[in-house]
Amino acid sequence: MAEHTSSSITIEAAPADVMGVIADFARYPDWTGEVKEAEVLETDAQGRAEQVRLVMDAGAIKDDQVLAYTWTGANEVSWTLVKSQMLRSLDGSYILKAVGAGATEVTYQLTVDVKIPMLGMIKRKAEKVIIDRALAGLKKRVESGEK
Repeated sequence: MAEHTSSSITIEAAPADVMGVIADFARYPDWTGEVKEAEVLETDAQGRAEQVRLVMDAGAIKDDQVLAYTWTGANEVSWTLVKSQMLRSLDGSYILKAVGAGATEVTYQLTVDVKIPMLGMIKRKAEKVIIDRALAGLKKRVESGEK
């Protein structure tokens, strides 16, 4: 089983508000940094994204990928890689948990396998950087109140 990298952050907003930002793929280029384009290709009966095409630019790694999303209840979303130029696999999830009055703990898990050879230690460090940037961007976006 592949190792995954995980990190959590507390955001001063209700879980529904946090998930609203996570589910708004069209706005990802506004707050994620690495996502330059996002296009929802398929949606489910509730109108949530099932397949999303993302154009990524993370410095050394530039990629055009399609991810399949699975929504579990109102507070969890996970994704797997459908196709990519640079990656062999990519599995991730956001899990939201209400904490205190009006705050949400967001846990982001990520497992990435690249097509080019890379030491496991370097891969985990890259995953950690991706997660930390995504969580910081998500927190800033949600707490700014922008819709």
